[in-house]
Amino acid sequence: MPEITCISPIDGSEVARLKTATPVEIEAAVVAARSAQAAWKHVPVVERAVFLTRFVDAMLAMKDEIGPEITRMMGRPIRYAAGELNGFAERARHMISIAEAALAPVRPEAKAGFTRYIRRDPVGLVLTVAPWNYPYLTAVNTVVPALMAGNAVILKHAAQTILTGKRFQMAADAAGLPQGLFRWLVLGHEDTTRLIASGAIDHVAFTGSVEAGRAIERAAAGTFTSIGLELGGKDPAYVRADADLQQAIDTVVDAAFFNSGQCCCGIERVYVHKDVYEKFVEGAVALTKTYVLGDPLDDATTLGPMAQLRLAETVRSHNADALAKGAKAQLDPASFVAGKAGTPYLAPQIFTGVNHEMLVMNEETFGPVIGIMKVASDEEAIALMNDSKYGLTAALFTRDEAAAERIGDALETGTVFMNRADYLDPGLAWTGVKDTGRGASLSSLGYEALTRPKSFHLKKL
Repeated sequence: MPEITCISPIDGSEVARLKTATPVEIEAAVVAARSAQAAWKHVPVVERAVFLTRFVDAMLAMKDEIGPEITRMMGRPIRYAAGELNGFAERARHMISIAEAALAPVRPEAKAGFTRYIRRDPVGLVLTVAPWNYPYLTAVNTVVPALMAGNAVILKHAAQTILTGKRFQMAADAAGLPQGLFRWLVLGHEDTTRLIASGAIDHVAFTGSVEAGRAIERAAAGTFTSIGLELGGKDPAYVRADADLQQAIDTVVDAAFFNSGQCCCGIERVYVHKDVYEKFVEGAVALTKTYVLGDPLDDATTLGPMAQLRLAETVRSHNADALAKGAKAQLDPASFVAGKAGTPYLAPQIFTGVNHEMLVMNEETFGPVIGIMKVASDEEAIALMNDSKYGLTAALFTRDEAAAERIGDALETGTVFMNRADYLDPGLAWTGVKDTGRGASLSSLGYEALTRPKSFHLKKL
């Protein structure tokens, strides 16, 4: 029977080896989910909220175990690993709190002799395909609201963080969710593709690469399964001349290098007004030099290995491309002694003298590196920020909120930040444009993809 193995980037040791679900087990999970959902959709929203609140509490009760587990699976420093559950709880509790209002029937203006309304019915069975970089945060975006909306959920988690799915199942069981309503399955890529192509799934929520998103779309072709896709990103930041420079430096550097740059909405390219360019670069370099690259199980480490060697090699190739095309490296990799070629341990890097012909400025690098360009105006910054096939977030650093709104209006992006970055506010829609994907999660709008409208037009006699 095929297996999925999680290899730790820390030392190459095996963290977990799990057998994939058989076709019979997959079919049984679908049948059980359909049966459970048929009853669950009639449970009042306020009662569903009780179950899902218990689910969140059960997950948080495992926090002390989850932190080291994340570190071993994908290399995030132990000092930060368990912090992901804070965001998990924030998003889950927000979506639970707004569910009753978000799922309430839509009632048009009164019309004599008629009762008219639009009910929001659950779509049925939701498949969540979650990535490894933030294994709890990304999965919760749809798992909790899908269940709150009256759906059943099957969770397929990435191999690199495969034990996360087990934690979700443990929390669901501890919360007393009806048997079969939530199911974690260990699936390979081919298993997932077959499940989607079978037509057994009503909605797919996928976070991952552009190419994998295209594979999801191909698998769903002809099934009329709806799809939500959060794919690649090359998120920019623009530091205006009027920015609080230290605040901008602190925020940009953290957004670029936290989690070794393996963040969907992390900053990968930076545009700085010429009046503050030199000081910004100087400050960013100085701050980055304070990072400690090393064993993520050591509390002193602030930068761990990348999750897999192949990902580190992609970053190394982008760095080499930048240097070959004339970019200037601002940091000496040798000063980060843990960084070694042929390993997932990769020193952070800041490039100047970059342009959009370089991979570090036009392809998703997804690692601890940024390029910084000097600009002379808002208009130049806007043009450069939009010069990308991706559009997830864009961060603006300025004291002028009106300017931020004006610039943001011109940007091709899903979210516009001012004086912050790399954060999901659960009260706002999480969405992207261009090759970053389609659909929205979180906020009241996140419930729209997880429900279907059903109109009632009742004439009184």
